[in-house]
Amino acid sequence: MALIHRTLACIALVMALALTAPLTAQAQDKENTLYLDTKYGRVVIKLLPDIAPNHVKRIKTLTREGFYDGLKFHRVIDGFMAQTGDPLGTGAGGSDLPDLKAEFSNHAFKRGTIGMARTNNPNSANSQFFITFGNAPWLNRQYTVWGEVTSGMEYIDQINKGEPPRNPDVIVKMQVAADAAE
Repeated sequence: MALIHRTLACIALVMALALTAPLTAQAQDKENTLYLDTKYGRVVIKLLPDIAPNHVKRIKTLTREGFYDGLKFHRVIDGFMAQTGDPLGTGAGGSDLPDLKAEFSNHAFKRGTIGMARTNNPNSANSQFFITFGNAPWLNRQYTVWGEVTSGMEYIDQINKGEPPRNPDVIVKMQVAADAAE
């Protein structure tokens, strides 16, 4: 009888751990998740600090400063990508922080991949980034990947297109999930 009780207790413990493990992982993941709110809805972005630690740190720093709130999607090419992160709204601006050294990886550019925009100088990324609408293999190992959309890509699809768009959409608010009031 004691063996049955111990067995049942072990099963109960294993089940309890199995049920709480996803919650713990999800809670820890909030530090590496961004919420990008558009007028269409919320886009959830998974940060990739394992492949671009300096770029992820920069994005989180600027996000926590409110840098991205209200910035335009200033370059949106149908079927390719939506670009934002320029306080001037022209594609020529950036933050006051120094440019970043490239962190190229083997992470492929596919639908929802987020990369840092830059000039012809690979080490010129600063605050601008883009979200790809589809596969873009010509960007692989040429631009730093720092995140990927995990939900809300349909809202990115709705952003007004153009170079620049006639009526550009903006980032209503961007925040690190760990800082967000749920």
